[in-house]
Amino acid sequence: MKLDELGNLRRTHLSTEVTAQLAGKEIVAMGRVGDVRDLGGIKFFILSDISGSIQVTAPKAKVGKKLLTKIDGLTQESAVAVRGKVVAAKQAPRGVEIFPSEIRVLNLASVPLPLDPRGRVKANLDTRLDARALDLRRPESLAIFKIRHQVLQSVRNHLVSRGFIEVNTPKIVATATESGAALFPISYFEREAFLSQSPQLYKEVLTGCFDRVFEIGPIFRAEEHDTPRHLNEAISIDIEVAYAAAEDVMKILEDLIVEVFSDVKRKCAEELKTLNHKLEVPKKPLQRVTYDEALEKLERGGVKVPWGEDLPTPAGKKLGELIGGAYFVVDWPLKIKPFYTMPKEDNPKLAQAFDLMHKGIELASGGTRVHQEALLVKQLKQKGLNPQNFESHLQSHRAGLPPHAGWGLGLDRLTMTLTAIENIRECVLFPRDRKRLTP
Repeated sequence: MKLDELGNLRRTHLSTEVTAQLAGKEIVAMGRVGDVRDLGGIKFFILSDISGSIQVTAPKAKVGKKLLTKIDGLTQESAVAVRGKVVAAKQAPRGVEIFPSEIRVLNLASVPLPLDPRGRVKANLDTRLDARALDLRRPESLAIFKIRHQVLQSVRNHLVSRGFIEVNTPKIVATATESGAALFPISYFEREAFLSQSPQLYKEVLTGCFDRVFEIGPIFRAEEHDTPRHLNEAISIDIEVAYAAAEDVMKILEDLIVEVFSDVKRKCAEELKTLNHKLEVPKKPLQRVTYDEALEKLERGGVKVPWGEDLPTPAGKKLGELIGGAYFVVDWPLKIKPFYTMPKEDNPKLAQAFDLMHKGIELASGGTRVHQEALLVKQLKQKGLNPQNFESHLQSHRAGLPPHAGWGLGLDRLTMTLTAIENIRECVLFPRDRKRLTP
C-alpha cells in the first residue's frame, strides 16, 4: 500500500456541487460508499459526503472490466475517490450522475459494520454512541451538528457586533465556583486541583478590564445525574458585562436567542426538514414570570413546590406546559442561588437572578453579581465557604471592580431545543456522563 493513496488526485467538487450544468465536464468527487447495485447491464453506487450524495453509474458497455471488478469489491462506508464525467440523467437522484473513469479505494471498510449509518437497521442510543464515528454519518446526526455549528456562528457574530471580547479562562482551578459537592478533583503536581465548573469568577474579574466579555468553552460537573438532559462535561456560552444589572443582560440574552432561532430557521431549513422539526421563533419581549408566580401557577396546575426550593424536573416540565415557548423566571430565593448573586434591595431574601426556560428546559441562568467585598465575604460564609480560599477573587473587588451582571447558556441544551432532540447525548459529539468515558 502506498503511504499516500491520493497521489496527485484531489477533490474538485462536493456531491451537491455536481449539477446538470456541469454535464460533460470531468470532476473528482470523494466520499463514502453507500448501496452498491448490479442491474445486469449497469452497476452503480451512491457516494456520500458532508454535503449530501450523488450516484456513480457504470454501464458495462462503456466501462472497462477492471473498473467493474473494483466496484464489485466495494464495501459500504469505504472511503473512495471517483474521477469521471458528469451526465445529466432524469432517472438519477437530483437528475445528475457520474460516469467513472477511475475509482481509487482510499480505505476499504471492514464488514460487517457495528452499525448501519443509514438507519435501516434500528439501534438503541447506547449502541449508537459506542459506534459514534459511524453514527455521526447518519443524515440526522449530520443535521444536528450543522445546526449546532450555525448556533456557534450566530452567537459569536451577535456578541462581537455588540462590543464583546472573546476570552478563554482556565479549566484547572484551585477552588469551587458553585459548591464543593459538584467538583472533579485532579492531581496537580504536589497538590489537589479541580476541573472548572464555570468561568464565573474569571469573567467577573475581566469586566474590570474589558467591560464586555464572552467565552464558549467546557464546564465540568461531578453530579451523579442520569437523565436525558444532564451531562458531566458540557459546553457553556458565558457573558459578563460591566456597569450592568440583571435586566440589562436579560435583554442581551433575549436578543441573542431570537436571533439564533431566526438564523437556524432561515439557514438550516434542509437540516430541520431532515429532523422533521418545524422551528418556532420566540417573539420579543419574552415573558417574565416571578418565582412566586411560578409556584402559584404550578399549584393551580396540581404541582406543589415548597417556597425556597429549586424547581424539580417534573415541576419545570409542568410549568413549560402552562406557559409555553421561551420565558424568564425571575426573583428567585437568594438561598438557592450561588454566593456571588446580588440580593434585591427591597427584599434581601430574593436574588437579582433569572433563569431562561424553554418548554420546561432550563437553557440559561444569570443575574446581577456582588461587586462589594464585604457583602461577598458575608455570603461566602453563609454558604459555608472559607473567604481565604477566594483571596485572589476578593483582590479584584478591592481594586474597584465595577457593578456587573451576566449569564451562562448551555449550548448542548440549546441545540436540543432547536432540533427537538429528546436526549442531550445526541447533541454532543462524544458525550461524557457518569457511565460513559469512551469513545
